[in-house]
Amino acid sequence: MPQGDMPRRSWVAAANDPECDFPIENLPFGVFSTGSGAPRCGVAIGDMIVDLAACEARGLLSAEGTFAAPRLNDFIALGRPVWDDVRARLTELLAEGGDETLPLVAMAEATLHLPVRVTEFTDFYASKNHAFNVGALFRGPENALPPQWTHMPIGYNGRASSVVVSGTDIRRPMGQVKGENGPEWTACRRLDLELELGAIVGMDSTMGERVSVAEAERMIFGYVLLNDWSARDIQAWEYQPLGPFQAKALGTTISPWIVTQAALEPFRSEGAPREVPLLPYLQEERPGFYDMTIGWTMNGQQMGETNYNVMYYSSAQQLAHHTVSGCPMRVGDLLGSGTISGPAPEQTGALLEMTEGGKKPMTVNGEERTFIQDGDEIGLYAHAQGDGYRIGFGPCTGTILPARD
Repeated sequence: MPQGDMPRRSWVAAANDPECDFPIENLPFGVFSTGSGAPRCGVAIGDMIVDLAACEARGLLSAEGTFAAPRLNDFIALGRPVWDDVRARLTELLAEGGDETLPLVAMAEATLHLPVRVTEFTDFYASKNHAFNVGALFRGPENALPPQWTHMPIGYNGRASSVVVSGTDIRRPMGQVKGENGPEWTACRRLDLELELGAIVGMDSTMGERVSVAEAERMIFGYVLLNDWSARDIQAWEYQPLGPFQAKALGTTISPWIVTQAALEPFRSEGAPREVPLLPYLQEERPGFYDMTIGWTMNGQQMGETNYNVMYYSSAQQLAHHTVSGCPMRVGDLLGSGTISGPAPEQTGALLEMTEGGKKPMTVNGEERTFIQDGDEIGLYAHAQGDGYRIGFGPCTGTILPARD
């Protein structure tokens, strides 16, 4: 926890509450609409949203007209100097003694939208605790980690088309599963969540060229919460030899507010200890993780909670590794961290781990659960705790609807 300076204060009263996710130190970006109005860009402050398009129209901010767009991609593409200038100007305007005529919208009266047009989605597998727990379930503890796991980030290319914003219902998938006498066509019986952090890429890279970890760090615009919904029984039947496919395509939920690197900078932290030295192209000049509490709920009940700094590979390392073949990255690319799990059962980020593959049911509001049932709501949360303030992400929720056969 950063210590020393007193928290800044804003003329937006709710932003000064120590339990508020959106103090003046945060200022996350998102997209919102009101009534029949078009979606436009905004920044969260307390219980309000700064209408960035209206601010720019009044000459208070300069972003080349990008704040009137229904996604943040055009603004993000303007680059880090513009990101920093806008953040500094907003901090000035929203601080005590600032401009109390700023165009604000009550968050309770707004509809929040997907903040970016997700160009590509790659999901990684970067928690050693999670990788070991899942590997042990399927291969035994002696073969839990693949031999390459401690040497490079492992990931798969997911579906950008099924990334949705918090609050969007998720339909239980149908699919093939392994039966006693061959494959069966059925609704998923082992539906799960995965507690993750998603990095939003903020700069393009060039096809055929690699990006260093330091360069990758500067390419990341910010972070969202990410729930990688997972159909475990479908996954078990399909994943060999090419990895998950339909088991992960049903949906990926992200939070509506993108928390910037600048907001999280005071919480920079070391990650999990290294077992072996990484190859030079993956070595970091400075720690790439954050001291940040992260957890999940089911139907309002606290389930699992840990710290993001248990992870083994940072988003910058994942992004750098993504480019080693010369693969070009694009503004709006989404990189999932992989399930974030601590070493204890109550610190796990998926029911597969928490229930040991369904062998140890959990009690949720008096009802037994091994996997997610129809009507269940999963919520993710995270915050980095400062001295008298916290940097939060707001809610990231999804409710499961019955399958359509």
